[in-house]
Amino acid sequence: MEKAKTNSNFIREIIDRDLKDNKNQGRVHTRFPPEPNGYLHIGHAKSICLNFGIARDYQGKCNLRFDDTNPAKEESEYVESIKKDVGWLGFESASNEFYASDYFDRLYQYARELIQKGKAYVCELSPEEIRDYRGSLTEGGKNSPCRDRLVKESLDLFTRMKDGEFPEGSKVLRAKIDMSSPNFNLRDPALYRIKKAGHHRTGNKWCIYPMYDFAHCLSDSLEGITHSICTLEFENNRPLYDWILDQLVVHHPRQIEFARLNLSHTVLSKRKLLELVETGHVSGWDDPRMPTLSGLRRRGYTASSIRSFCDTIGVAKFNSIVDMVVLENAIRQELNKTVQRVMAVLQPLKVVIVNYPEGKAEELEAINNPEDPAMGTRKIPFSKVLYIEQDDFKEDPPKKFFRLAPGREVRLRYAYFIKCLEVIKDKTGRIIELHCSYDPATRGGDSPDGRKVKATLHWVAAEKSLKAKIRLYDYLFTERDPNKALDGQDWKAGLNPKSLEVIDECYLEPSLNNAQPGQRYQFERKGYFCVDSLDSRDSSLVFNRIVSLKDEWAKIEKKTN
Repeated sequence: MEKAKTNSNFIREIIDRDLKDNKNQGRVHTRFPPEPNGYLHIGHAKSICLNFGIARDYQGKCNLRFDDTNPAKEESEYVESIKKDVGWLGFESASNEFYASDYFDRLYQYARELIQKGKAYVCELSPEEIRDYRGSLTEGGKNSPCRDRLVKESLDLFTRMKDGEFPEGSKVLRAKIDMSSPNFNLRDPALYRIKKAGHHRTGNKWCIYPMYDFAHCLSDSLEGITHSICTLEFENNRPLYDWILDQLVVHHPRQIEFARLNLSHTVLSKRKLLELVETGHVSGWDDPRMPTLSGLRRRGYTASSIRSFCDTIGVAKFNSIVDMVVLENAIRQELNKTVQRVMAVLQPLKVVIVNYPEGKAEELEAINNPEDPAMGTRKIPFSKVLYIEQDDFKEDPPKKFFRLAPGREVRLRYAYFIKCLEVIKDKTGRIIELHCSYDPATRGGDSPDGRKVKATLHWVAAEKSLKAKIRLYDYLFTERDPNKALDGQDWKAGLNPKSLEVIDECYLEPSLNNAQPGQRYQFERKGYFCVDSLDSRDSSLVFNRIVSLKDEWAKIEKKTN
């Protein structure tokens, strides 16, 4: 079977050997099995790209299967968001969409079959007693008093559990395996528990629900999955996966584990992300600081940049932390070649060109993207009053500061040389305006007499500029690994207090007048920005900074270390 050229990894090597040995009749069938109890994050993107990518490259299938076995934490909102994210990443799932709840009747019958084979029993120990009976890392567990009850009795109790006769926590169905096993997952794990909660798909039909380990392997089996690809935390669960399928003598997929994605300066635990949402540390699951796919999409990341990132980091057998800069570089490399470059002044300082004629205005030609000549040029207005960035001027410039200063000449991008003649201050001594002269012979940025300047500044003509709100996003956490305790503090102590800076009024060139929600630009010298998809309206523009032009944190961390 031919497959597309792609980076090889140990999972693909396993599949290649299976195909060579004609296992599964030459089929390749994977699945992506999210729990609908939160929004997908960048770690899920790695699994999506892996599972759907393998199916694509081997001309196989990949199922999107919702592991909806815990109704207390699941919502239809999460189901819809997951389907949207998978589609946005570029993978079609509509024809291969499944739910664990599709199999509840079958799973119930499988559980009864295990009881009938003497491989499962109803246990009445409390959750605390079950934990105590399981033993420790150095000592084996001990058998539940219920372990040897008659098959008939367990079948009766299990039926009554299903019928809602018993309260939550009073009984569970447990596998009968080995209470002395060094693997805790084989010490008679729970297969079913009582949970009297309505389900988003099955309503109130069930009051018992299968545990993940029971539902997962059998859902794989029922769907004909050939390679069940999981993250490393499920490696110790594999013996239980195999045991259940072997006892029931059903189709047996092969479980393969790989290292999950751990990304620096953020957390990839849905529980922790939910806590950030519920405690108001972020505005929601789609807050652009969040590592969720909806947050990254709103911030301005593209699906292709995330796929490229996942391809770059590859698939490994050992856990490690991937630096955030790898993800940032993926979007930088794409946008550098594909988006229009414009001028925007975020912290404006007024400049008056004193020798520029009153009432005169002209249009200058600007290149849209030097990386792609086909993107052409645009016209930008120039007039007597401009805005430049505040930090592009120093009244008393330090050494190696080459931008504007009293008596110094600089180039304005696509325009003229200007020289600072006078500094205007308010009563508090704050600089509010610069008076400058311009050299009309330098239109386009070059001097006919060969004069050289050491800096080129971006700018915006005041009269025809657009006003906008800018959100500057930074890392969500100051710590590279927020999951590590900070001197015993709560993990949220590492949140970055400067993860969001809002600039209520900045000035943009008028070419952005028709900017649409989701449209991306490079603001020259400032970074890549995206029109916010929710808060931008006809009367107001809101831009999110996707990423800076270069890795600013490398400098910060170098100084810290």
